Amino acid sequence: MAQKLYDFLLLLALPWVWSRLFWKARRESTYRQRIGERFGRTPPALSRGVVWFHAVSAGETNAIAPVVRSLQQRLPGETFLVTTMTPAGSARVQALLGDIAEHCYAPYDYPWAVARFLRRAQPKALILVETELWPNLVRQTAASGAAVHLVNARLSERSYRRYRRLRVLVRPMLARIDRVVCQYEDSAARFRALGAPAVEVAGSVKFDAELPPDLFGLYDIGFGDAPTWIAGSTHPGEEEIVLDAHRALLERHPRLHLILAPRHPARTPEVVRLCAERGLATGLLSERARGAPVLIADIMGTLASLYGLADVAFVGGSLDRTGGHNPIEAAAQGVPMTMGPARFKVEEICARFEAAGCFHPVTGADDLAAVVGELLDDANQRWREGEVAKAVVEANRGARQALADKLFEWLRRGRASAS
Repeated sequence: MAQKLYDFLLLLALPWVWSRLFWKARRESTYRQRIGERFGRTPPALSRGVVWFHAVSAGETNAIAPVVRSLQQRLPGETFLVTTMTPAGSARVQALLGDIAEHCYAPYDYPWAVARFLRRAQPKALILVETELWPNLVRQTAASGAAVHLVNARLSERSYRRYRRLRVLVRPMLARIDRVVCQYEDSAARFRALGAPAVEVAGSVKFDAELPPDLFGLYDIGFGDAPTWIAGSTHPGEEEIVLDAHRALLERHPRLHLILAPRHPARTPEVVRLCAERGLATGLLSERARGAPVLIADIMGTLASLYGLADVAFVGGSLDRTGGHNPIEAAAQGVPMTMGPARFKVEEICARFEAAGCFHPVTGADDLAAVVGELLDDANQRWREGEVAKAVVEANRGARQALADKLFEWLRRGRASAS
C-alpha cells in the first residue's frame, strides 16, 4: 500500500519535476542536455551486463572514482557504468573515469523510467554511494536479480528522523539491500534501527582522497605574500555573507585577497555582480587573472588545489540548507577551516576536526569575519591548526582500500555464482 501511494504521489509531482528541471536549465544550461536519460532513455552505445555505480554529484564521484578504478584493474572483464544526477557529477565522471567507465544520468524514480533503464543496462550489481536511496530503483534492481550494495553510507540524525516517519516504505527498501557499508558507527546504528539487515563500518573514503596535480598552473595567481582566504563550494545566499565578511576584514587587512569558488561555476556572472555591488574588483580563474582582489574560481576540479593557496578556508553549503560540503580537501592542504551550522551531510567528518581543535563553527558574516580575522592575525595558530588538520586526515585513511577489497570479493563471488 505504501509503495502504491509513493508511486501515485510521484505521478502527481511530475509537472513539478518538469518545472524544476526547466528552472535549473535556465540557471545552468547543461541541465538542458540529455533530458531523456533522466527518464530511462539510455545512450544507444550503453553496454549490457554492467557493474553499476550510482553517485549523485561531484563530491560522491570524487570519493568513489579511485574505488571504481581499482576494481576495473582487478576485474578487467567487467564493464563499469557510473551514473549521476547532476551535470557537475557528470563532468567529474568524464574527467576521472572517462577512459575506463561508461556514463549516463540515472533515471528519476518513476517505475516506468527505472524499468526502461534496467531493460537496457541489465546490471549485474548496483553500488549506491552515500545516501542515494530510492524505493523503485532499489526494488526493481533487486527484483531483476542484481545485488544491491550501499557503500560509504552516511545517515544524519535529521535524515534518520525523516526515514523513521516513512518506515513503512523505507524498511522494505532496506531489506532488499544486500549490504550497507557505513562511514561511521553512528550512521550504522541508525541504519540498523531502520531495519537494514547487514550493516558494517569501514570509515569514509573521502579521507583517502589524493591531492590532484596542478594541471591548471595554480602555483602562481599573483598574490605574492599577501594574506589570502578562500570560500569553497558556495551556494546562493552564501556569497553575500562571505563578501560582507571580506569587506569587514579589509579594514584590518587591506592587502587581503579572497578566492571565491561557487559550487556551480555557471553562476559566475551572478557572483561577479554581487562583488561589483560591493565595490570589489574581480578576476576569473578561467581568464588566468593574476593578483585579483577577489579571484572567482570558475573552473571545475581546481578547488582542492586552490585550498593550498589560502591561509584560512570557509567551506560552503553550510550557511544555507545544503548540509555542508567536504572539508577534507582543505584539511589535507593544512588549512584551518570554518563552516556554518548546516553540516548534516558531513557531521561525522566535521566532528573529528572539531574535536581536534582545527575547526571553527560560524553563523553569519560577523563571526565569519571575526574567526578569519583571528586566524589571519596569528600565524602560529594557523600553523598549529593546519598541522592538526593534516594529522586527522592521515589518522582516518584506509577506508578506500578496505571498501575496494570488500566490493572485489562480493563481485567476484557474484560472478562465480552466475557462471
